[in-house]
Amino acid sequence: MAKIEVYTTDYCPYCVRAKDLLKRKGIAFEEVMMSTQEERMALMEKAGGRRTVPQIFINDEGIGGYDDLAALDASGELEKKING
Repeated sequence: MAKIEVYTTDYCPYCVRAKDLLKRKGIAFEEVMMSTQEERMALMEKAGGRRTVPQIFINDEGIGGYDDLAALDASGELEKKING
């Protein structure tokens, strides 16, 4: 099974949507809550400079945010990425 990380904040509606999409599909993920500036800087480095949340990684590959996740799901590519 793929390793999925979702970097979030507690006040982000797109974070809620991303987590809901993954839960509906029965896809396990690790949520990483971003609460300090240092954590955000580390995420920016990992995400290639992106500053917004959520940032979603599948097997350490940054796929982007909620809109990117939803587009992968709609195209059928999400299942392929997760199942290898």
